[in-house]
Amino acid sequence: MKVLIVGGGGREHALAWKLLQDDPRIELVAAPGNPGIAALGRCEPVSATDVPALCALAQREQADLVVVGPEAPLELGLVDALRALGMPAFGPTRAAAAIETSKRFAKELMLAAGVPTAMARTFTDAAAAKAEVRRLGAPVVVKASGIAAGKGVIVAMTLEEAEAAVDAMLVDNAFGAAGAEVLVEEFMTGEELSIFGLTDGTHVLPMIAAQDHKRIGEGDTGPNTGGMGAYAPVSIAPQALMDETVARVFTPTLRAMRDAGCPFTGLLYAGLMLTPRGIQVVEFNCRFGDPETQAILPLLGSSLLAPMLAIARGESLAGAAPLQWKPRAAITTVLAAAGYPGTVRNGDVISVPPTPRDVLVFHAGTKRDAEGMLRTAGGRVLAVTALAATLAEAREASASFAAQVQFDGKQYRRDVGWRELARRARAS
Repeated sequence: MKVLIVGGGGREHALAWKLLQDDPRIELVAAPGNPGIAALGRCEPVSATDVPALCALAQREQADLVVVGPEAPLELGLVDALRALGMPAFGPTRAAAAIETSKRFAKELMLAAGVPTAMARTFTDAAAAKAEVRRLGAPVVVKASGIAAGKGVIVAMTLEEAEAAVDAMLVDNAFGAAGAEVLVEEFMTGEELSIFGLTDGTHVLPMIAAQDHKRIGEGDTGPNTGGMGAYAPVSIAPQALMDETVARVFTPTLRAMRDAGCPFTGLLYAGLMLTPRGIQVVEFNCRFGDPETQAILPLLGSSLLAPMLAIARGESLAGAAPLQWKPRAAITTVLAAAGYPGTVRNGDVISVPPTPRDVLVFHAGTKRDAEGMLRTAGGRVLAVTALAATLAEAREASASFAAQVQFDGKQYRRDVGWRELARRARAS
């Protein structure tokens, strides 16, 4: 079997690793891939946003499965183009990807379908958006409606901060087209969870919950990033909450998508907040999350390949066995480059020592130079995942190895999983 993975980040490296765990006979091709994926298969220098070239590559390789990792090619209609060629593609169509690529679409769909979420209004005029900010009062949330690399959400603690966010998006064009439309949303309190669901458009196979760490600094301080670490499982997501998420979030959302004429197939990511009012959807993503994927997939004991193939082929998941999970804990520590999440410095030499058992290093922003030297080539450079019997042991192993990886300007958090460990300490 030949599998083509589109993308070149840590998420795609983790997907490649898991699929080869499921079937070591897979011939793996990635576009464009990265040095970590190159150790598992063959990388082709095709951009993840070049839809015609990706379709030509899939046909030339006669891929049995195309897995689309990032959101950008989904927004560009890569799955639509592949399906038109009869190629089995895992991911949503362009219309269905709007669940992530347009926060306005997602919010309106959720409110109409009765999916629990915060109230919000959409604006393209800065003065009107600021009036709504003042009506709601601080704290308040200002969101770019489009894709902004995980940085288009401003949780403003003051009215001045909120109005500055509105100006940055609608006046200063700080997020480009993604910020040409903004949502002003009521502030919610609680802990956030990431819950993934593999879906054929009707049925859902939920994955265990993970918790992401968005802030650059320890103790959740500093600016938001694409994610500085994640852990799984999460004790505040028992089976009853997972069942509630399927019943109140996934099922009505998928029904609404079908009713809207854009059924969603692939991986639907629900970003939830556990509020005093119960679960609320913060956002949806139309693909695997990063870095949660790097924490979740090493814990998956059953096959990921089988349901992905079924979904890509248009088959039903009705009657599919629930996913099976290893009775262990995983923590992923992201190593970021100098300057991240602002202006990133690239080109620093990376030194990665041999990995011990139960530690995995997933490449994200890396490249090899003409001499074969590994160098930084992006904001988030590597993700170090450690598995252990307990979360405390997993954090120690992940942070310890992260400290051993060397490159100038390295940034990482040593407190991934701090809320969970504090919760367990209080319970003991």
